[in-house]
Amino acid sequence: MPTDFAFEMATSSVRFGWGVTREIGLDLADHGLRRALVITDPWVARMRPAATVLESLRDNGIEYALYDQVRVEPTDESWKHAIAFASNQEFDAIIAVGGGSALDTAKAVNLYVAYPPEDFLDYVNPPIGKGKPVPGPLKPLFAVPTTAGTGSETTGVAIFDMSAMHAKTGIANRRLRPTLGYLDPENTETLPPQVAASAGLDVLSHAIESFTAIPYDTRPLPDRPMLRPAYQGSNPISDVWSLQALRMVAEYLPRVYDDPTDREARQNMILASSFAGVGFGNAGCHLPHGMSYPVSGMVKTFRMPGYVVDHPMVPHGVSVILNAPAVFRFTAVANPERHLQAAAALGAKVEGVSASDAGKVLADRITWFMRRVGVPNGLKAAGYSTADIPKLVEGTLPQHRVTKLSPRAAGAEDLAGLFADAMQAW
Repeated sequence: MPTDFAFEMATSSVRFGWGVTREIGLDLADHGLRRALVITDPWVARMRPAATVLESLRDNGIEYALYDQVRVEPTDESWKHAIAFASNQEFDAIIAVGGGSALDTAKAVNLYVAYPPEDFLDYVNPPIGKGKPVPGPLKPLFAVPTTAGTGSETTGVAIFDMSAMHAKTGIANRRLRPTLGYLDPENTETLPPQVAASAGLDVLSHAIESFTAIPYDTRPLPDRPMLRPAYQGSNPISDVWSLQALRMVAEYLPRVYDDPTDREARQNMILASSFAGVGFGNAGCHLPHGMSYPVSGMVKTFRMPGYVVDHPMVPHGVSVILNAPAVFRFTAVANPERHLQAAAALGAKVEGVSASDAGKVLADRITWFMRRVGVPNGLKAAGYSTADIPKLVEGTLPQHRVTKLSPRAAGAEDLAGLFADAMQAW
């Protein structure tokens, strides 16, 4: 089978600065937009970022409808609820305010309202869905992230929990990318330390996964350019963004966890999140994210301190990082040099380290960050046991969008071993 010879870099425009959220009403007016659908969750709806957005809209004569029922860690049911609400509204733009859950829900609303499918799963990534391409342009989507982790303001990916499967899946297409992302550090100032930690560890894993993913020119050649996936494999441009994100996480994640008032750390973590978003939004993630989806979907009673939610939840960044040390010990043999480069960007000493120890060095450095910011000590601490491994493997196997980008192939037996290794981190 012929392999690809090209990669495409695509990213949303972003605007960075303390207070840029207040400019959103001016932007819509300058674009000739008159009525917006604002999408957020019940908690952010009561906080300053949402209030700032709505005030800016009112001050600039922009009408709006507010949907404030986004579910943190959205499901197919919560997406359908938001889509149904939006289908009964008139709007010429969408504004998403919140974490990745709000931004991803807004992307889905934009798609499903513009081009209603015959079946909900038509756009969903195969093999769970049909993976149909987005038929045409979507309405302008303005993203106002309130966490520094998902990088969703820069990507064409939207993730949800398929309730019947107890595992996450999603939609990936460049046309889902927001029109403009507002990187406003003011909107992260009230993040509890545990939320900042989870989001920051998501940035860390995004960057390592995209940097260690299979090279873009080893993927199968698509039949036509529009079928080239959003996640294309590591490439020379995404590498630059991913490594810089790692350097920033190494310096600023401990600081933002220790001191919510550290403005320098706040602004650099929201930048690192977007930098990693540019990296993984084009190169893709692999096994830590693929394995995280059933970890999030199969949660029993675990609730992470610092999260105000009304349901058991393993936060996304936590579900990813719990698997990461085991994965990188496993994948390092495929490309030791890249694993050592990632470890060095995170502050590990790699001089004189042999290729055979690359996975251990990177895994140990990730574990250091996990302990530093108070993450649970492995899957067992999040409520899982070895009895859950078959179901965890079953939930990972369909995640082809990410698992096939792993530098080392992992079948069911390999995944079972990785989940067993991830039960305890230290």
